[in-house]
Amino acid sequence: MSADTRSTLISAPASTVFAFMSDADKLTLWSFGTWRIERHDGGLIRGHSLMTGAPIWLRIATWPEALMIDYHLGAAPDALQPRIFARVIPGTVTGHGEGTSLLTMTGLRTADMDDARWAGLGRAHAFEVDVIRGLIESGHDHRKA
Repeated sequence: MSADTRSTLISAPASTVFAFMSDADKLTLWSFGTWRIERHDGGLIRGHSLMTGAPIWLRIATWPEALMIDYHLGAAPDALQPRIFARVIPGTVTGHGEGTSLLTMTGLRTADMDDARWAGLGRAHAFEVDVIRGLIESGHDHRKA
């Protein structure tokens, strides 16, 4: 198994970035794998791949004190596994000062991912962290434009 990690520095406090990444309603702003979300009981979310339309189930688990988020994903509600992880690091930790944050996202490669799908996931995550930075810094919401 391998993992892909992407990071970006965001001009916003860690609490702002954490709140954005924890908010299921924000997924449709940045996540290619979970467009057109539908909320279900028990914190379950059903989204759809922007590229294939395939449904995917999701549950977001958060640890506010550690500024960590786990995205549990699967093809069915009873098959969720933690596969995407986000960590928000205050800018002061990395010498970037107050009011900035480092967002790091890690995705795990599952046994059923061929090389093409894995490479695509890495490219998508690289673009997603850039989109997230832009959305947080600008406050833009393309759903309202």
